[in-house]
Amino acid sequence: MNQYVTGAVIKELREKNNMTQLQLSDKLGVSDKTISKWETGKGYPDITLLEPIADAFGVSITELISGNTIHNENVSANMMRSKFYVCPVCGNVIHSMGESVIQCHGIQLSPLEAEATDEQHMVFIERVEDEYYVRFDHEMTKEHYISFAAAVSSDDMQLLKLYPEGRAEARFKIRGVKKLFFYCNRDGLYFIDIVKGIDDKESSYDDVEERRALEKAADMLFGK
Repeated sequence: MNQYVTGAVIKELREKNNMTQLQLSDKLGVSDKTISKWETGKGYPDITLLEPIADAFGVSITELISGNTIHNENVSANMMRSKFYVCPVCGNVIHSMGESVIQCHGIQLSPLEAEATDEQHMVFIERVEDEYYVRFDHEMTKEHYISFAAAVSSDDMQLLKLYPEGRAEARFKIRGVKKLFFYCNRDGLYFIDIVKGIDDKESSYDDVEERRALEKAADMLFGK
């Protein structure tokens, strides 16, 4: 563990909960002088006390250690507020519908900030019956690849893991999808909004030929 709870965090949480040192000490079975030592940096709570301290403040142990308490108001569970986390060590992909404190391999992960697609990360979307066929104009080598893609609607999230030397493409059920996210292992998270109103069409895009022409032009300009 490369982090540990600090006295400043304990004091902040105690005061936020309108709790005196004596009241906290009674909950933990230690003296108020012990609490004072922790808060002034003259000692640390034993590891066996981490769970009781977290319970006393109504936070998780991870929040206690990180010093970041989470207050989620996402009670409607709107998937459009999705956040993605990727571990730089193992590539683990974690999804959350709201604020979270997440650790993997001892590293506290931050939510990825999505950027709009650019010329180096082009994506082409075509409707095929009840699915979106998605093709990424991106290499898929062991060093540089698309790691995952996710199609998000207000109440659903479809995530597909992609692999190096695999195909840079995906298929997603339409199901009201409004936004597509995908992650480049070098450059981070990108998004593109699905064309508004396309779900109302019964067949493929009206501009399929135009899209294919654009794909061909993109291959000529940015092809490997």
